[in-house]
Amino acid sequence: MKKWLGPAKSLWSTVLLGISTHKLRSFLTMLGIIIGVGSVIILMSIGRGAQAQILSRIETLGSNLITIRPGAMVSFGGVRTAAGSASSLTLEDAQAIAEEVPYVSGVASYYSRNLQLIVGSKNMNATVNGVTTGYLQINNLKAAEGTLFTEYNYQSGARVAVIGANVKATLFPDTSAVGQEIRMGTNIVHVIGVLESRGAGFGSPDDAIYVPLTLMQQTVAQPRTARGESSVSGISLTVSDRSQTQKVIADITALLRTRHRLAASAGDDFTIQSMEEIASALQETTGTLTLLLGAIAAISLLVGGIGVMNIMLVSVLERTREIGIRKALGARERDIWMQFLTEASFLTLAGGVIGVALGWVVAYIIARMGVMTTLVSPDIVIMAVSVSVGIGIFFGFYPAWNASRLNPIEALRSE
Repeated sequence: MKKWLGPAKSLWSTVLLGISTHKLRSFLTMLGIIIGVGSVIILMSIGRGAQAQILSRIETLGSNLITIRPGAMVSFGGVRTAAGSASSLTLEDAQAIAEEVPYVSGVASYYSRNLQLIVGSKNMNATVNGVTTGYLQINNLKAAEGTLFTEYNYQSGARVAVIGANVKATLFPDTSAVGQEIRMGTNIVHVIGVLESRGAGFGSPDDAIYVPLTLMQQTVAQPRTARGESSVSGISLTVSDRSQTQKVIADITALLRTRHRLAASAGDDFTIQSMEEIASALQETTGTLTLLLGAIAAISLLVGGIGVMNIMLVSVLERTREIGIRKALGARERDIWMQFLTEASFLTLAGGVIGVALGWVVAYIIARMGVMTTLVSPDIVIMAVSVSVGIGIFFGFYPAWNASRLNPIEALRSE
């Protein structure tokens, strides 16, 4: 290997000397990359954190959970929306599923209404769910205080209730809720338990109250089908073998279509969803959102790359005489090109490493402050550092090529 300024001078020592000699210029070269990589780390960690948080909440419901709601899935402009409000599901449907569909380990029905809850001078509007025995267990709802329903409570239509964490905080902010009374519409119920908090979200149990379905049938008007069967708002069930989930869904579909006497050409009057399907759809959606956030942050990396090219071009102009001396001492075009390209790559690599550290620290602070969940995964770090090095090579190519093509005689004349 040829030596440019003496037998002990190598490519790397020359690169490091050039960087350390022009500290401000080197810092400005790295600054855009530091900001760009830091932005990528922060935004993608926020996206990954949101994805992990959503999937974690779904896992708490149980990946083997299947829900059935009345009405078909409606589509508007290609966007699928929630099932309709048709009263097509009944308690008898739930019983038939429990008795006739294999791999079903538990079935529970519920009927929901929004009612006013009153305790002294405090009141709130909440979702009241009348549920069958086992509904709370099937949906993995646990008591933080008190107890859950018993079979006796259900069979006797007992006036008891289990309330969500937000209901407790609103109606009983300074005292224990267990043993207290709540006026539910025109009826009085006794609180026997408070559920563990699940966090905010659509349909969160924190904002609901649960009573035996038999009590709802006695106190709240409940729609019936043309055959006189009691309609329910939905059916929840668990599958004993997750590998059989699709078979269970197919069997339930065939059973309900037969029970509801639907013609072969008619669509389903119910909607079946498994937690696996919901988790997969949400994972795909949040994954796309994460990539979008990363793409937005990558724009700053592009700007940083342009800054690298500009500053490297200035560096070539400032060091024209130096380049002429090296060429006069025997350095080849390839040597000059490699020196400046290595210098640009090293600066962007260093900027990428610092940007990763900065992004990780900011993401950690955001998570510690409780603003939102963040997750810095190894693939994000590897991608960000790789892109920063790639930017150094791409945007450093032209300045390096420009330096290597300088005429040594003209370069030596430069002041």
